[in-house]
Amino acid sequence: MTNPTSRYVALGSSMAAGPGITPRAEGSPRAAMRSARNYPHLLAADLGLELEDVSYSGATTAHVLTERQNGTKPQVTALDGSEELVTITIGGNDIGYVPGLLIATLPRVVRAVPVVGPPLRDLLDPTLREEALAEVAGSLRDVAATVRAAAPHARVLFVEYLTLVPPNGTPAPPLRRKYVDLARHLAKRLEELTAEAAAAEGCEVVHAGAASREHHAWSADPWTVGATIPLPWRPFPYHPNAAGMRAVADLVREHLGR
Repeated sequence: MTNPTSRYVALGSSMAAGPGITPRAEGSPRAAMRSARNYPHLLAADLGLELEDVSYSGATTAHVLTERQNGTKPQVTALDGSEELVTITIGGNDIGYVPGLLIATLPRVVRAVPVVGPPLRDLLDPTLREEALAEVAGSLRDVAATVRAAAPHARVLFVEYLTLVPPNGTPAPPLRRKYVDLARHLAKRLEELTAEAAAAEGCEVVHAGAASREHHAWSADPWTVGATIPLPWRPFPYHPNAAGMRAVADLVREHLGR
């Protein structure tokens, strides 16, 4: 895996892309908000891999598999069968995990606005989130099967999302407890469904969620960012910071060495 000609393809959403972590990856679409210091770039530099990073902020499993995103081809089209490593960080946008946290941070009056309010409130509806979880289970399995088939010689690693919210009983202002509880539940189920999809298709899992439990956004040593105002020159709220991306790259490197 240290051969400089080894090809590495990184697939995923903003949790892989690293929005707001400067500088932006050279040549990447601005809308992707892909950082040159995200975990794929750091890992490729560490191991001397030839990187093709197609991670894209806002991506869903559909954008990995079949749908264009702002004119960009589905992410799996980056695979040509020559890659020795593929990482995948996906699923959170399908279930409204990070979008829900962003909505929960807004003043309640915003969610009461006609037309705009109902779809925002849907992201905080536990029943609708359970429906989304049921759907993403199959989508993650499809991602695993499609990538496994397209990259038959590669190690395919699902890299979990970093932990965002504190453990049960720890406050996370300005979020209300019920929204923190919902986010924690969604994260737990996403980890479980990701593991099931990976196991079913012969893929591996890097347990970034468990490794970051003590590094949530409200901790003394955070690997993620909490409730802040989104600004283009700093990591986006409810996303990894630079320390988090470095930690994930280290976790993946350690996993590969086993």
